[in-house]
Amino acid sequence: MRSPTLAGVKMELEDLAYPLLAGVVATDDPAVAFKGADYAVFLGAFPRKEGMERKDVMEKNVGIFNSQGKALSDHAKPTIKCVVVGNPANTNAAILSNAAPAIPKENITALTRLDHNRAQSLAASKMGITCDQVEGVIIWGNHSSTQYPDVSYIYI
Repeated sequence: MRSPTLAGVKMELEDLAYPLLAGVVATDDPAVAFKGADYAVFLGAFPRKEGMERKDVMEKNVGIFNSQGKALSDHAKPTIKCVVVGNPANTNAAILSNAAPAIPKENITALTRLDHNRAQSLAASKMGITCDQVEGVIIWGNHSSTQYPDVSYIYI
């Protein structure tokens, strides 16, 4: 580990003193990172920068998640469980899954909580209630203009 950033992340994890944290391997080598891994959380994705179109971002993310998927397939346990957080999370998860043929498709999922939270907050605001009183918000589609927040199943 040569990166001071990775050393800082490792230290932050250790400082949390989680009782189940048995050690941290800080590396930028996917072969080392995924070797024998049981779980993987993909927090990052290429961010959309000023002047970039969605297709430009997707080209970057396709490269990232294809290479990560290959590394998963080559080095992780076939039982590994993965969650993709970096947006567009469900598209990135699909790319990762396709690039990792040794990993069962059901072991890779996406976390789209930000979009869910936004829809829940907006619905609560429109109804004049708090977010914890709103149940049944569903998000269909991707983190994009094609996304469809479905509030037809809301109950309070």
